[in-house]
Amino acid sequence: MMTERKLDQILAKYQKSFVAKVYAEENEEHDLLMDVFGISPIIKKENKQYWGRELGMCWQLLVIEICKAYCSGFQPAFRVGSDEPCDLIVDGYAIDTKYRIGSGDSGTLKKFKSYGPLLRTHNYEPIILILREDNLAAAITACLVGTWKVYTGNASFEFIQSISGFDLKSFLTERAGEFPVNR
Repeated sequence: MMTERKLDQILAKYQKSFVAKVYAEENEEHDLLMDVFGISPIIKKENKQYWGRELGMCWQLLVIEICKAYCSGFQPAFRVGSDEPCDLIVDGYAIDTKYRIGSGDSGTLKKFKSYGPLLRTHNYEPIILILREDNLAAAITACLVGTWKVYTGNASFEFIQSISGFDLKSFLTERAGEFPVNR
């Protein structure tokens, strides 16, 4: 009887923890890239890892292409051996792009912790441009602040426009639904 009560307490504790996770909010959010492809939160929820990885690569390629076309100080990814501590360099900014940073990104965050100081030793200012705003704030604070300058959501779009003159946010907004994912 006492054991069952303790087991129930353990289960209740985890239930409370699971209920505290705001899955509904997270899964209902969308972003401009999802809108361009007509990807609903429901579709994305079916395979979050796949969509996150693919939308992240799309985000990275868009930022690189804009900077390549519109920034006179564009350089490709900085390499140290086989590592790429950033995706591109523009006028002294070592820029890395991320679609979103969540709780499963601990390995990536450890790399960022070491890459930031490394980039600074080469006289680059480390910048991370994150498309989404629903990031794990604690992870960003613990691993990035002070080492990288972090921009999320609208601030990322504003930074891109400030260095390139190109309004990516308007560009994507105008294309909402133009590249639908057939389901």
